[in-house]
Amino acid sequence: MAALVSWGIALFEYLLQVPANRIGYTALNLGQLKILQEVITLSVFVPFAVLYMNQPLKMDYLYAALCMMGAVYFIFRA
Repeated sequence: MAALVSWGIALFEYLLQVPANRIGYTALNLGQLKILQEVITLSVFVPFAVLYMNQPLKMDYLYAALCMMGAVYFIFRA
């Protein structure tokens, strides 16, 4: 059961990342695609950790999200 759940989560993440990379490669550079991948990964991991694994919602998740927002800003600014 655990393997099926983890495969389902990985599949969901993969379904978001592959089209983003295929479409994005024509319009974005490598650094932008990597930051986009990390944002998608954290967007899937944090709800999984909190909702399924019953981990407490920590301020560290907020700090990580703020760091990622900063990375998105700096990598995508003109």
